[in-house]
Amino acid sequence: MNRYEGRRALITGGGSGIGQATVLRILAEGGSVVAADVSERGLRDTAEKAAAHADRLTTLVVDIADESSVRDGVAAATAALGGLDVLVNAAGILRSSHTHRTSLAEFTRVLQVNLVGTFLVVREAIPALLAGQDAAVVNFSSTSATFAHPYMAAYAASKGGIQSMTHALAAEYAGRGIRFTAVQPGSISSGMTDGSGVSGQSRGPGLPADADMSLFAKLSPALGQGFAGPETVASVVAMLGSRDGGFITGTEIRVDGGTHF
Repeated sequence: MNRYEGRRALITGGGSGIGQATVLRILAEGGSVVAADVSERGLRDTAEKAAAHADRLTTLVVDIADESSVRDGVAAATAALGGLDVLVNAAGILRSSHTHRTSLAEFTRVLQVNLVGTFLVVREAIPALLAGQDAAVVNFSSTSATFAHPYMAAYAASKGGIQSMTHALAAEYAGRGIRFTAVQPGSISSGMTDGSGVSGQSRGPGLPADADMSLFAKLSPALGQGFAGPETVASVVAMLGSRDGGFITGTEIRVDGGTHF
């Protein structure tokens, strides 16, 4: 299936987890991809795994929390691709703590990377997307945006903001040819959730030592298959960014195996 033949995609968070899985999926479907990440080591890992498609992959170190890095990175990505049709904002961080013990710096850092970072990349990419073909943006919300995940107030706030922003952007640009959607991953095994990622900004949730684990009793997939791999979300992202998702905008799709009915 070559839904992405001739399509050009920028994917942030492309050095690990769902972002990396999305890079590999879109390359496999014939797309040309710039994988951006703050981690050089993560990008090298992605490049090794995508060796069969090396002619269509460019890697780029970008810190989405830094405005100048985003500005330069999006410009470089657009130049490398010769334009832009698809943007996937998968980069993000997860930090967990008791809220009453969370510093302002810690709370703000999560918002700066996840919410502000997504805004910066979208803002810089819009001019190229307006000139693209069947342009689509897929942002990353989370099940934590609408369901209670204890010890993750900052993360939930950032992902709720991304979800609301996605709706606003979809309304603003619907008449100009850009679709905006969001995915809500949940119960997905990735570097962000299990700490196994190679990206410098994707360590695990680090729950407090005295966390009440009974609060997580309802956070198990109803399908009884355990946590799914990141490729599960990548397949949905690939659909949303392709022409198959051409009649979908201003909404989010939850990918959690029925964890939250």
